[in-house]
Order: sequence, then structure tokens, then C-alpha cells
Amino acid sequence: MSLADMLYSLTPSPPLLIGLVLVISLAESLALVGLLVPGVVLITTAASLAGHQDIALAWLIGAAFVGAVLGDSISFTLGFKHREQVTRRWPLSQHPEWLERGARFFKRYGVWSVFIGRFVGPVRPVIPLVAGMMRMPPNTFIWANISSAAIWAPAYLLPGYVLGRTWQHHFNLPPGIEAALLTLAAITVVLAVIFSWGRQQASRHGRLYRAIVVSIRRVPLLRRPWLAMSQTGDVPLASMLLLVLALGSLSGWTLLVISHQEPLIMDLFVQNLFVSLHSDSMYTLGNIFARIGDLLGIFVIVLPWGLWLLMAKRWDALLHIGGAFAGVAVLNIIGKGVFGRARPDTPDYLMGSFSYPSAHTSTAVVLCGLAAAFIAAELPRQKRFWAYWIALAFALPMALSRLMVGVHWFSDLVGGALLGLVVCALTLLHWQQQPRATLRPCPWPLLLLASLVLLSARVILLPPV
Repeated sequence: MSLADMLYSLTPSPPLLIGLVLVISLAESLALVGLLVPGVVLITTAASLAGHQDIALAWLIGAAFVGAVLGDSISFTLGFKHREQVTRRWPLSQHPEWLERGARFFKRYGVWSVFIGRFVGPVRPVIPLVAGMMRMPPNTFIWANISSAAIWAPAYLLPGYVLGRTWQHHFNLPPGIEAALLTLAAITVVLAVIFSWGRQQASRHGRLYRAIVVSIRRVPLLRRPWLAMSQTGDVPLASMLLLVLALGSLSGWTLLVISHQEPLIMDLFVQNLFVSLHSDSMYTLGNIFARIGDLLGIFVIVLPWGLWLLMAKRWDALLHIGGAFAGVAVLNIIGKGVFGRARPDTPDYLMGSFSYPSAHTSTAVVLCGLAAAFIAAELPRQKRFWAYWIALAFALPMALSRLMVGVHWFSDLVGGALLGLVVCALTLLHWQQQPRATLRPCPWPLLLLASLVLLSARVILLPPV
């Protein structure tokens, strides 16, 4: 079976696609679940696949309509019949501001809030729940629910459907490549959600943290070490779990890579995907991100912040950050030398350099991961997850740039990301051994501007390193 045939076999069947549209629409409209599920991205992708297969548009719109109506109806019923229980359950027990925002919206727009709220992202999954809790008349809610879903379903489906109908003609992709894009996007989103949710649960206010505390207190052998660690504040459980998971995953992944003389099947699969998407603009964009993520690019990004830490005499933060970058650089050099994996393509400026792990990826993960951790520590607990999502948004294109320019395999990027997470976890564990003074006040607008100016000069004036 050729690679194109294999990709084509991965494309969901028409009944399955219609079912997916219904489930995604239901999840997008369901109370609180819609805040965690990237419904717009998923439904656009599913509609694109359906358009490529020329599935009848009426079936898709009908499925989206039914899912939207069911999701809002379930949310309304939960709020109407189980008001007190819902507010005491996770995640509303930890994020009461979600309900407060929905309640303000409901009070402002009244009956129209259900209709309008379906099209307003931040309140969409909360408004039906709030409407039920506010005892909105069921008949009024039903009409608002049905009428808004009748408009919402085609409005959200049609752009993706049109994209699917024209996808093959404009990009000349092999059959089934849309399914590959959907799979890669889904894996990225799922991993990001798991990491964000897991870190929150491992914090002092999370369920995982409380469950571990209860368990350890019942074991005399573990109780004393835990109390000793707790004397300086919160036990850095999230960093410990990150180290264990990242180190174990890195070890297993490295064994998988070195056990194959040739590239992995997924490496060839992803390489074929990027070759299919190749264009001059993509190659230029890849080179820009490659320059941002190389040694000189990272240096100019960090330089203003390092100078500020130096002038502020925050030697502890400066040494930890510098040690993290030095550590990941040394580990990359050792890894490339030990494994000696050949690159898919080796331009002149990379002659003599090996492929595994990806230094660009590991360094980007260290930069974005540590920045997110330090920023999150200064934010209210309810807003900390934003720091990690923004860090992911910056690190991901720097890693993918290596695939755009064709100098790494996909498995190199995975290994580099895991290595970066190991270094982040080790750095944070050492940092969290004792209480630290806040890094505020920080002139972050000035420092950010300085980093952007230096980075622009690096990208425009100097060749890749």
C-alpha cells in the first residue's frame, strides 16, 4: 500500500463525519465543556473533510443543529434542576468567575442572552447553564435555543465546507491528507489540555495534590520527608510529576528512535505532509522561525531580560535561567554526538551537525516553559493557565520550522521537546526548594520592545547559525 493510499484509508466515512459534527457541536454547546474543547477548530476541520468528500450539506447542518440544541438543553437542565450541586463541582468550584461573567451577561441581555450568547465565545458554554440557574421559563429558552442553533449551524459549518470543496484543487495534496492534519492537530490540542489540566490539579488547590497529601499522611515512612519538604512552602508536586513523566517519556522515545536504523514511519508520514504543503512563502516563514529559535536568536531575546535581572541583583533567577540554557545546550551536544542520527537534508551551515534531538525545539521549550512558569507565579491562580497556552503558541512554530525547512525528522522534535521539559522541571525544582522574592516590579513593556527590536535585527541582517 502506498503512502497516499494509507492516508486515504484514514479519512473518516461519511456517516462517521456526520456523527463527529453532531458530537463536536454538542460538546461546543455543553456547559463548561465548551470552554475546554476547541470546538471552532474541530468543527471547521470536520466540515472541511466533509466538503472534500462532497457529503450532502443538509445532513451536516442538521447534525450540527441537533448537537447544538441538545448541548444547550442539557446545560439549561443542569442549571435548572441542580443549581447548588453544579456550583460545588469542578471546575466551577475553582473558577466562580465563569459563572459571574455569565450572570452579568444574562442580566444585561435578559431573554436575548441565550440567542446572542451562542455566538459570543467566552460566555457561550455558560449562558444556558446560567439561564437555568436564573429560572428562565423553559418555553422561552426552547425558542431561543432552536432559533439561535438554526443560524449557528450553517454559519459555523459553511466556511469549513467551502474550504474542503476547494482544498484539493488549490493545494494539490494527496488523498486523505486532511485526516492527517486533523490527527496532528488533535494530538497537539489533547496534549496541551492534559498538561494544562494536570498542572492545575498538581497545584496546592488541585484534587491530585490533596489526594497525594492524604495518601502520604497514612504512610509513616513517607510522612517525615513530605513534612520536611513542606516546611519551605508548597511541595513542588507539579514539577516533580513533570520531571518523572518527561524523563520517562524521553527515555522510552529515545530507545524507540535508536532501535530503528531508518526514519520512523511517522517521520516519513509527516515529511510527506510538509512536502505536500511546501511553498516559497512557507519556506521563508520556516527560515524566519529557524533564525528566531537558533542560538543567536535565543540570545537576543533573553539579553534585555538578563541585563534587567543583573541590574536588579536577582542573581538567583539569573543563575537558574542561565544554567537551564547551558544545561540544555550541553545535553543537545552530547545527544547529537552519541546518537549520530543523519538529517533529512543538511544545508551548508549545518554541515557536521546531527539530527537527534532537535536543539531548536529543546531550547524553545526551555525558553517558553521557564518564561511561562515565572509569569504564572506572579498571576492569580485562575489565570495561570493562560501563561502556558501562550508559551505553547510560541514554542510550537519554532519547533515546526525545522520541518518546514526540511532539516529534522518529526521524532527529533518530539525528543527535543521532552528534553526541554526535563531541563525545565529540574530548573523549577531547584528554584522551588526555598521561598523566593517576587520578580515584580518588572518593566516588561520596555524589555519586550527591546527583545523585539534585537530579534528583528537578527532575523533581517544575519544568516542562520
